[in-house]
Amino acid sequence: MTSPIFVAVDTPDLARAQRIACSARPHVGGIKLGLEFFAANGPGGVRGLAVEGLPIFLDLKLHDIPNTVAKAVEALAPLRPAVLTVHAAGGKAMLEAARAAAPADTKVVAVTVLTSLDEGDLTSIGVDGVPGEQVRRLAELTRAAGCDGIVCSGAEVAAARAAWPSGFFVVPGVRPVGSDTGDQKRVMTPADALAAGASMLVIGRPITGATDPGAAAKAIAASL
Repeated sequence: MTSPIFVAVDTPDLARAQRIACSARPHVGGIKLGLEFFAANGPGGVRGLAVEGLPIFLDLKLHDIPNTVAKAVEALAPLRPAVLTVHAAGGKAMLEAARAAAPADTKVVAVTVLTSLDEGDLTSIGVDGVPGEQVRRLAELTRAAGCDGIVCSGAEVAAARAAWPSGFFVVPGVRPVGSDTGDQKRVMTPADALAAGASMLVIGRPITGATDPGAAAKAIAASL
């Protein structure tokens, strides 16, 4: 079985990203590249990491008018990402446009509520209710738009899986027991997130910040 762990290699340093990917490769199912990496290295950097043979999760969280997002997805298509993120808050037409523009073998998943946000943060931007309610609303929208799944915290994934059994659920903010939570507010251990219904576990600093990223990835994989 392919590992559900995708290591978040969010660094502008391509050589460092390659070292981390090479070290973690035997113990993870893929690598996640976000805005920090993409802003520094662009499509060429993504191709540079593709040589490691691991699936690429391109976490760019696209959010714009439908036509712009569709054109961006078309421009990214040659990179053949296994998973690509957009923001669910972009609306149904934008989500539909993203899914239509993506390659058939790319999963388009929509970000619901960032794991760095809590109820107070949602209130400050005009969203009433707890994060779980907003995740539910946006998951329903994403499903109706024909996308493949959502990004949500471990706290919401069980309810999301129950409502959408065939969905693909990406869970960031995953931290092994004893790890520093950093800027994440809604976290869960890898084993608990997987048991709750996660399809993919995104783990960054507990692996990338370790002295031996490969050993850290191996230990987390063993905990599953």
